Amino acid sequence: MNTLEVPKPVAIAPHRIHPQTTPAYVHLKVANLQHQVAFYQNVLGLALNWWEDNRAGLGVAGRDLVRLSEIQKGKRYQGVAGLYHFAILFPSRRELARAIARLLAFRWPNYPTDHVMTKTTYLDDPEGNTIELYCESQEDGVFLLKNGNLIAQWADGRPSNGREPLDLDALFAYLKDDDHLDVNVPPETRLGHFHLYVADLESTRRFYHGVLGFDDMGVAYRFRMGMVSAGGYHHHIGYNTWQGEGVPPAPSDALGLYYIAFDLPSLEELERLEKNLEAQDQRIEYWEEGLFLRDPSGNGLLFRIANY
Repeated sequence: MNTLEVPKPVAIAPHRIHPQTTPAYVHLKVANLQHQVAFYQNVLGLALNWWEDNRAGLGVAGRDLVRLSEIQKGKRYQGVAGLYHFAILFPSRRELARAIARLLAFRWPNYPTDHVMTKTTYLDDPEGNTIELYCESQEDGVFLLKNGNLIAQWADGRPSNGREPLDLDALFAYLKDDDHLDVNVPPETRLGHFHLYVADLESTRRFYHGVLGFDDMGVAYRFRMGMVSAGGYHHHIGYNTWQGEGVPPAPSDALGLYYIAFDLPSLEELERLEKNLEAQDQRIEYWEEGLFLRDPSGNGLLFRIANY
């Protein structure tokens, strides 16, 4: 019988961020708010929670998963830091099947992929922001970073490259005859993780693990990417240098990532993080919603209390 490894932290920081810290939402800068809202409502099935002037929030059960701010004369840049993709986590294979079937009904280009321990598809919104839709499938095998390499293996011992085509026939078998495609995503749907373009792997690892206290889930130097998480999850933040080593921060007029947001479980945990950051002389902006700062590549992060 094969014994599968399970993803576990390579290292845990002394001032570990609370294990119940979770991704909250992604905030994007967009060129056309109306078109973007229509996409996230109609194609992805998110609910419109609010719309104020040039800003809107969409998600589930009153929780924002995506926030959008329209900016004037915005541009898309290559060769800069920013968002590779953000990932929406569905509660089951059935709900992921419904989401992919909805994309196919709209004839929206997407790329179903089997990461062994997750089932997923990738797509771009109308302005080129990449989105991953996925569900957990850890019973199928493992996908992890080990000794600088990516390791993927099926539960029966077969090797995988971790990026095989997804068996859509098997996935769609989870759908029932009365499943409708024109309903909003279920309330259990949440943000699963973010994946960022960064300038340097080591400085990024030191910041997210050493400064913020996320668990270090490994770095695949040959693949030029690393992962961190809270509470030993396989990853809440992936980071890579695929836009180039030493890329600059995205300019202020760049479309795409504004910032990513995380929920901490209590005011005490937010205050503990604040004290930790102040002790390390980190530059913090005190927003009404929480603490805002930037990683070494200029990517913005917001930490707030859950259910703010």
